[in-house]
Amino acid sequence: MTAPFRFPRFFVTSPSPCPYLPDRMERKVFTELAGPHAGELNDALGRIGFRRSQSVAYRPSCAGCNACVSVRVVTHDFVPNATQRKLMRRHADLDVTACRPWATDEQYDLLRRYLASRHPGGGMAGMDETDYADMVEQSPVKSFVIEYREPARYGRRGRLVGACLTDQQVDGLSMIYSFFDADHAERPGLGNVIILDHIMRARAAGLPYVYLGYWVKGSARMSYKTRYRPIEVLSPGGWSLLADEDEAAVHRAVQRDDVLA
Repeated sequence: MTAPFRFPRFFVTSPSPCPYLPDRMERKVFTELAGPHAGELNDALGRIGFRRSQSVAYRPSCAGCNACVSVRVVTHDFVPNATQRKLMRRHADLDVTACRPWATDEQYDLLRRYLASRHPGGGMAGMDETDYADMVEQSPVKSFVIEYREPARYGRRGRLVGACLTDQQVDGLSMIYSFFDADHAERPGLGNVIILDHIMRARAAGLPYVYLGYWVKGSARMSYKTRYRPIEVLSPGGWSLLADEDEAAVHRAVQRDDVLA
């Protein structure tokens, strides 16, 4: 009897400087997503902490460091706090559309402005139109670009102010990469709005989780991910809820490790 699909082969990257924590090196383990069962493999790997980039699934495999922790929001139990409810009301007029994964000039222009504002020296700063098209269109799994636009005026589509490349997995939505107009004075908090919309979208579809990628312990720019409760973290023992005291203990441990390093 032939197995439904062959067990994947995994590879490890060479060490490179960590983009989140100073004086540390990162390394990734990865495998190819290809063939008719790519979606099933991506679902299975997603449940054990892998992320997708084009036709590759990867996860951190750093020597002597486990700061990157996979996190996912439990959609059915999520209750927005006062700040989140205010954001949803403020941006309730946005026109939100799930589009097929096809790159557009408008999306790329928004991405360039976002990177220049939020990540000017990041690894994606040199991304050109072809790189962006590859990121969006080279997907072997069920993907969408969810667009966030201002209200239409005079019969014309509203301006694009946010977008997110999103995978639909069997147990949830995986936010691959989101970007938005970070300098829009009248629309603060667009990044949070995109996450909130994904939580509500997943709940409406009966999907139990929204995967937010990695929560990098000790990285201030990743701390926003733990604002969406209840949220689960992946450890060697499996997925478990992150409690407030657990988060505080983790931050204390990371600070202690940084002092001793």
